[in-house]
Amino acid sequence: MRGSRVRSRGTRRHDADKSLVGFVVGDVSYAVPVHAVREIVNPRAVVPLPKAPASVPGVADYLGDVVPVVDMRVRLGLPAATDTRRTKWIILDIGGKFIALIVDSVTEVFGTADVPLRTAPLLGGGERERGISQVASHGDKLVFVLDIATLKAVTDGVVLPTALESSP
Repeated sequence: MRGSRVRSRGTRRHDADKSLVGFVVGDVSYAVPVHAVREIVNPRAVVPLPKAPASVPGVADYLGDVVPVVDMRVRLGLPAATDTRRTKWIILDIGGKFIALIVDSVTEVFGTADVPLRTAPLLGGGERERGISQVASHGDKLVFVLDIATLKAVTDGVVLPTALESSP
């Protein structure tokens, strides 16, 4: 089943009023830049990979491409995700490489045109691993904006199945 389209393929549209895609992991609100979101889909079958990082349960087929899947609950120090009817995958397109993020729910596409993004506070060790680049105020809550380059770095070392098949 196809998910909700954030934008149609090949269309690049900038709307300052709609610059972030919001989602929830645990009880905390997060967001990613809308320009990096390819599609929001329902969960798909995941094929486990040996020696993948703990937050990468495996890979999945997305429109004929094999994409690494990142469980954002594990990435953020929570127990692994269990699929519910609200669970979604956010497919990111980062420089032509697709990555799927498992999130508890997607909330909305919203903007920050009237409220500036702020630098995320330093909270001690592991700042780079957290991957939070900025903080936005939206409604009555804070939303942590993820650094998509950090998410890409998590999956850069993942060996895809085609590479495994060609090994001796």
